[in-house]
Amino acid sequence: MSPSPARTPFIVRLGNSFDARSWGMVGVFAAFALIAVPIMHLVLPADHPLHLSTWFITLVGKILCYAIVAVAMDLIWGYGGILSLGHGLFFALGGYGFGMYLMRQIGRDGSYQSDLPDFMVFLDWKELPWFWIGSDSFLWAVLLVLVVPALIAFVFGYFAFRSRIKGVYFSIITQALTYAAMLLFFRNETGFGGNNGFTDFKRILGHPITAPETRVVLFALSALALIGTLLLARYLVRSKFGRVLTAIRDAESRVMFIGYNPLWYKLCAWTLSAVLCAIAGALYVPQVGIINPSEMSVGNSIEIAIWVAVGGRGTLIGPVIGAFLVNLAKSWFTVSFPEYWLFFLGTLFIVATLYLPQGVVGLWARLRAGRRRGEGAAAGTTSAAAAKGVGA
Repeated sequence: MSPSPARTPFIVRLGNSFDARSWGMVGVFAAFALIAVPIMHLVLPADHPLHLSTWFITLVGKILCYAIVAVAMDLIWGYGGILSLGHGLFFALGGYGFGMYLMRQIGRDGSYQSDLPDFMVFLDWKELPWFWIGSDSFLWAVLLVLVVPALIAFVFGYFAFRSRIKGVYFSIITQALTYAAMLLFFRNETGFGGNNGFTDFKRILGHPITAPETRVVLFALSALALIGTLLLARYLVRSKFGRVLTAIRDAESRVMFIGYNPLWYKLCAWTLSAVLCAIAGALYVPQVGIINPSEMSVGNSIEIAIWVAVGGRGTLIGPVIGAFLVNLAKSWFTVSFPEYWLFFLGTLFIVATLYLPQGVVGLWARLRAGRRRGEGAAAGTTSAAAAKGVGA
């Protein structure tokens, strides 16, 4: 009996998810984020034309976190057909989980010079709630970021998918879930700062959180997290898991007929998507310096879906492009024409849905295909004319 062939190591299979061209683009992006940005922000003087300001580092770092959320949404919506309007909940939970650690790191440097966070002193609390125990540990905070959203997503997803709730009904339920969580976190009695949330962070792992070096490190970590998210998502959608997930999206009853249980495939993708959102939230909070219940708003969750729709569902890179385009436009609109931003966002979603079903990526693909057809037609006309001239 011949021995079975050796299984390809996971790292090799993960690396093979990208082709040479994709790896080249990843390399250029990594070089910019890990080498060019630190030099342009830390080394070049402020009056140098290539100097990157703190505002730029914070803005792009924030959008990198949003891009991770967009890829996580594309994994379940673009490939699984699961439209969630509550992913802002998992993003905010990751932010709150890491924000608890940042609040404990303030120590006695707060306004009330107490070991308790300022909002607890203001509310006349005498000790930490039980769920704050261990929050002064960085490793415990990382564990909270990963486990709590995963557990909530798993429990919610298990009962929803087992009941075969899908389509618009699933979207409404996720919308209700995040809205209920937002109302809960708005209450002061909950122990998460009420409507003000967490802010006024001082340090992270002993380093000043507003120091330029710290901001650059957080920016680099966000870039690496985005690369890792894209790599993992690309590996999954090209694997057997991804093919089954796509088949469930297109014809769930047929997948069940041939012996697959859609529950576990959808639940796995859903839980992984929630964890990716939580990681993005944990990276987001120290860069922007605040987390409050408004991050759980239904509007924010709908905006995540708009990023994916504008960029292109089922493409992975499309949601990244959509997150950058929409949020850069938002940064400009909210400064120049703040009263028109929501009108622009709604119009953008309608136009993307009606006229760009594959988003910006699909539009680019159609333009390239049309150009190739035009070049082919021109080449054919030239060849025919040359043959006619030879025949004459």
